[in-house]
Amino acid sequence: MRLEEYIRNKRKLHNLTQQELAERSGVGYRFIRELENGKPTVRMDKVNQVLSLFGEELQPVKIANK
Repeated sequence: MRLEEYIRNKRKLHNLTQQELAERSGVGYRFIRELENGKPTVRMDKVNQVLSLFGEELQPVKIANK
């Protein structure tokens, strides 16, 4: 699942509008809109502000070499 889908699903699961999610997480409405629309460049710290409402965070993970 892509990040934008995950955020949108979490928001809807908690019955929040994009505006409400922005206000509760302390980011701008425009950031939420762009995040959910799959903007290819977003700030990880702001993504984590949003995810923290759901008790989660984004972090680097080592991937195995192929």
